[in-house]
Amino acid sequence: MEIASAQLPAIEASDDKIVTMANGVIMLDGASAFVPVPVPPAVYAAELGTQLKDHLVHAPGADLVEVLAEAIHDVAARFDLCPGESPSSTVTIVREHDGWLDMLLLGDNLVVLPTTIITDTRLSRLDLEPTRRYRQRLAGGFGFDAAHRAILRELQTQQAARRNRPGGYWIAEAEPAAAANALVRRFRIAEVPWVGLATDGAYKPMQHLLLDDWPQLASAEPEVLEQVLRRCEKWEAQDDPAGVDLPRAKRHDDKSIAIAMPTTRLHTADAITR
Repeated sequence: MEIASAQLPAIEASDDKIVTMANGVIMLDGASAFVPVPVPPAVYAAELGTQLKDHLVHAPGADLVEVLAEAIHDVAARFDLCPGESPSSTVTIVREHDGWLDMLLLGDNLVVLPTTIITDTRLSRLDLEPTRRYRQRLAGGFGFDAAHRAILRELQTQQAARRNRPGGYWIAEAEPAAAANALVRRFRIAEVPWVGLATDGAYKPMQHLLLDDWPQLASAEPEVLEQVLRRCEKWEAQDDPAGVDLPRAKRHDDKSIAIAMPTTRLHTADAITR
């Protein structure tokens, strides 16, 4: 699988993590912690990505739900994490195997195919009162002040009470059973020329600024993808520094984008041009 990607900030300074394999890509977005957690979100996401890659390199065709459950278990055991009191992360896995393109999505990352858009909306559908309140304050021009941060702490406390529970939302944290609630899709590789992946810190401003022309981005080099992310960050800083036009938890969220092209499709294209 050929993968082009970009991140802002660089992966070492980001809660977002992109992990690549010969036959796939993994994207994670460690949730910003506004209440204390025992391990930084970046550390949790990095370790989860490492565990997922190790499992999939060892067993390239393994069931993705089982792989995610094992990885969550292993990370929780390593850091002695408890459900409801631990860092969490979105997970996207795109894996090419035996003529199929397998996808797993847990959390609000975005997966885009030429004819399909996939994301997990269960967290946003909770429509919790602190979410409405912080967005109203931002729309009123109050910005990312101390009161805003206090509301976010209240929001995360309410979210934690609904995390990985029926009627709530599901995310990678310390409960392996969350993996069974991931969105799973399978496509014939012959039907998928490319797949786009993005974290919410990237795709939300991209959508707002009409920079989400995915068919065009599908052929872009990493430098072009980085330029898109930098345009988003510049707009956030210069045109919407208080979050009035695009309400969000932080002025700048970490941004990641990746384009994956299945190897079978690439080989077919090479054969046609020869």
